[in-house]
Amino acid sequence: MSSVDSNQEHLSQSDPSPSPNSSSSFELIDMDVSSLYEPVSSHWFYCKVIDSKEIWIPFNSDDSQQLEEAHGSGKECNERVVPTDGGRYDVHLGERMRYAVYWDEPPSEVRRCTWFYKGDKDNKYVPYSESFSQVLEETYMLAVTLDEWKKKLESPNREIIVLHNPKLMVHYQPVAGSDEWGSTSTEQGRPRSVKRGVENIPVDIHCGEPLQIDHLVFVVHGIGPACDLRFRSIVQCVNDFRNVSLNLLRTHFKKAQENQQIGRVEFLPVNWHSPLHSTGVDVDLQRITLPSINRLRHFTNDTILDVFFYNSPTYCQTIVDTVASEMNRIYTLFLQRNPDFKGGVSIAGHSLGSLILFDILTNQKDSFGDIDSEKGSLGTIEDQGDVPTLEEDLKKLQLSEFSPVFEKEKVDKAALALCTEKDLQEMGIPLGPRKKILNHFRTRKNSMGVNRPATSASEVNSPKENGDYLDVGIGQVSVKYPRLNYKPEIFFAFGSPIGMFLTVRGLRRIDPNYKFPTCKGFFNIYHPFDPVAYRIEPMVAPEIEFEPMLIPHHKGRKRMHLELREGFTRMSMDLKNNLLGSLRMAWKSFTRAPYPALQASETAEETEAEPESSSEKSSEVNTEETPVEVKEDLPINVGMLNGGQRIDYVLQEKPIESFNEYLFALQSHLCYWESEDTVLLVLKEIYQTQGIFLDQPLQ
Repeated sequence: MSSVDSNQEHLSQSDPSPSPNSSSSFELIDMDVSSLYEPVSSHWFYCKVIDSKEIWIPFNSDDSQQLEEAHGSGKECNERVVPTDGGRYDVHLGERMRYAVYWDEPPSEVRRCTWFYKGDKDNKYVPYSESFSQVLEETYMLAVTLDEWKKKLESPNREIIVLHNPKLMVHYQPVAGSDEWGSTSTEQGRPRSVKRGVENIPVDIHCGEPLQIDHLVFVVHGIGPACDLRFRSIVQCVNDFRNVSLNLLRTHFKKAQENQQIGRVEFLPVNWHSPLHSTGVDVDLQRITLPSINRLRHFTNDTILDVFFYNSPTYCQTIVDTVASEMNRIYTLFLQRNPDFKGGVSIAGHSLGSLILFDILTNQKDSFGDIDSEKGSLGTIEDQGDVPTLEEDLKKLQLSEFSPVFEKEKVDKAALALCTEKDLQEMGIPLGPRKKILNHFRTRKNSMGVNRPATSASEVNSPKENGDYLDVGIGQVSVKYPRLNYKPEIFFAFGSPIGMFLTVRGLRRIDPNYKFPTCKGFFNIYHPFDPVAYRIEPMVAPEIEFEPMLIPHHKGRKRMHLELREGFTRMSMDLKNNLLGSLRMAWKSFTRAPYPALQASETAEETEAEPESSSEKSSEVNTEETPVEVKEDLPINVGMLNGGQRIDYVLQEKPIESFNEYLFALQSHLCYWESEDTVLLVLKEIYQTQGIFLDQPLQ
């Protein structure tokens, strides 16, 4: 006899059920049947496979209510498709499946859940199937109505469920059969708890997302399929980013939400790694990969080689086509599903993804052909104002006598920019004028855009149209950059190597007048210990040194350890300056020449003036020794990439990270997805374009 039967017999002896012939039991049924039993409330769940384990996750309260209403709408409910998760997923009620809308993802099972049992290896509760939950509910109703408990049921998986009383219901694993020795195991393991209704299990059910979408942000990932230390995909990381933004909207934009001025910002991932590695390149790489250290080589092929792919003309074309076409496709689909959307669009890139977006934005063309959009190109595009003619340039160089030579050869300014010294020599122009002309046009080209080393005038190419792409001459591989179907308002770069890649391409300086043709804002956000991140502002203003903008903590003020560090630094500088000032005063007192007695009044005046002069000199010492602090108070020209505003923004490291920056270097490059400070800066800049500000400005 099994342990369940023995437990059942023991419980029936110790706590006998009321006899059906007892009149008191019938009276109890008649009086309390309506008050004892209440129908169970259902909640909808979906199943996700994480690390080869099935985990049932509840829909938020709004989505579950919508699914329940659609389920009870009648016979046509099985044909209903209900959008959930802010419209990012569709649930097909008839199939009981949940499908992703904007990206490729395996569909997940959906279940209307009422009864649950505790899982095998963790404390999470697993819902029973809908059909068996109905059987359990009917059995429970009879048990409550008739007050007859100790009900035993067997599930389709041969699992035993025993309803002892409303407070105690247990679940047993199926009994093992006879083994090869002929013995039968009667041990069923530890019984698991059974719960009725989602309100009786420990699970977090979030409220729904606001229906109104104020802004759309596309997020492009960096190298490799994994985006954080937990090897999660871009979809999962962007989900975290979105969840953090929803929490910050409730806490930092509370007044605007209460006044119904804002809804939410939608973040959608853009995946280019999978299409790139589905081209067959992985098979070609596998054939030439050495068999040793297999895991490390596989990691290299799957992640680090993405950087080399982007520097290859063939695969760079695949990457930019994938990123641009995916953003255009998702944008079109988003507008179809949200016809009332009137907000703007921004883009964000992490690591290599930010460089891809930078190159795409650099090669966009304003659809309206605005002159300002072409002004100050990153390469060598000239200002379209009053451009002097070739004759005026030659007159300025006092070389007007050579104008007929250029007219005879039909050489204009564009053609002259392509001429080499040998070409000018063949025209009969002497050595001295040749050097003047070449130096003049070479200097003019470099001052128009980014200074790049060139050995001849032909190396500084003027921008030229080549099909659908604009060669701006910034060292990019020759690819055709697709056009976006929208104009991004802001470009956010997280942990970006843009500055390093521009420098490696041979660029030394970005013209302060340069701005993206179709994008007004650019924020370069990075962690101070991020080994992949580089600054942008020193390329715009290389002549001065200044610190990046410090991103405020989302709870206000600086982190305590940073304030202490700055306080100690300021104290040591003050002590140092005071000591230098005292030594200077002492040295002057020793080396001062004696004054005649007749000039006593003058000496008194001079001695009164000396402290002032010494204080001025000491302040000069301060100015010389702390140039960064003084320059921070002065206005800094960082160009028009971000509309004249600052570009580089640095996060505050955590106290534990400050102990060893090398230990947290890799983590620092992957910290942006769950960083409240990063998300808050993104939200603040997006809503500022709509005239909506934080409840309390952060310091």
